[in-house]
Amino acid sequence: MYISIEGVIGVGKTTLARLLQDRFDAQVLLEVFEENPFLANFYEDRERYAFQTQMFFLLSRYHQQRESIPAALKASASLISDYTFAKDALFAGINLQGDELEMYERVHEALAEKIPLPDLIVYLRADTEVLMHRIAKRDRPYERNMQQDYIATLNEAYEDFFDDFNRGVPVLSIDSNTIDFVSSPDDLDVVVKRIAQALEETPRQATLPLDVNPG
Repeated sequence: MYISIEGVIGVGKTTLARLLQDRFDAQVLLEVFEENPFLANFYEDRERYAFQTQMFFLLSRYHQQRESIPAALKASASLISDYTFAKDALFAGINLQGDELEMYERVHEALAEKIPLPDLIVYLRADTEVLMHRIAKRDRPYERNMQQDYIATLNEAYEDFFDDFNRGVPVLSIDSNTIDFVSSPDDLDVVVKRIAQALEETPRQATLPLDVNPG
């Protein structure tokens, strides 16, 4: 079993992945943001640092998933990730343009063919105002200059992406505005039951390539 959790910055992907670890007796694969040396500068000047930031993330995510996912699946272990490889192209479509976007798309397409698909994507949704509150509350240094219009743009892009998602992976959408899986065991139980039900209804897809056209 391989589950990926997706959603906009601040929605609670990493927190949910950690909470689900014991419930599904799974390994957890967490995205590493802090290693990107361009990230803080990107949030201050997105246009100037977008390409460096995206390429660093793309290669970092590729190496992490290329090594970790097949190893877990080969060992018949359950795996929960707090991101998908596909989401990198979503960000690139927002942050890059022209020749930089074209170059990025070529590299992403070549790398994506080598990344296994998850069995299920859990898409956490939240209003932009809620996301901004959560981002401020966790107070990561490189996110302190985060602009609300950027989060709103990401939110819209995620909604469009999953509204028209037909890449061979089922998507379970969960509105995180109305639940608190961190503080409420009952809410966490609801999320766990919905995921378990979705997995029971879904054939395994993990050996297929992830073909993403960020358009």
